[in-house]
Amino acid sequence: MKNEQSAGIIFFRKIQGSVNFLLLNYPSGHWDLVKGHIENNEKSKETAIRESNEETGITDINFIDGFEEEIEYYFKYDNETIHKKVIFFLAETKQEKIILSDEHLDFVWLNFNDTMKKITFETAKGILKKANDLLHTL
Repeated sequence: MKNEQSAGIIFFRKIQGSVNFLLLNYPSGHWDLVKGHIENNEKSKETAIRESNEETGITDINFIDGFEEEIEYYFKYDNETIHKKVIFFLAETKQEKIILSDEHLDFVWLNFNDTMKKITFETAKGILKKANDLLHTL
């Protein structure tokens, strides 16, 4: 079994008094958060920043202190089982313009309830709920 590590950011924007979260549409058809592989000697936060810039063009990243959560899951690729760990950070952005990489088909900003309906994977729903809960305590 192969092991992979990635890092990503749960982005949110405050739009007309509502907190909206960013989801990306991947070519396989699922909707998920911004994330990518940790390369060489990168630290997880460095990866999250780099991947965010590459996948969305977002450079305005204001991290929320105290949020660094990890999820794990398994998937199959080329008949091989892969164990993946992803570390997520939570960040606010005021940047409206998204420049998608060719790794994604679309993006959407949605309020929490609509994001929970659209996001594909249960692990992502769990991490999004933790992020939303933290935002309500700030």
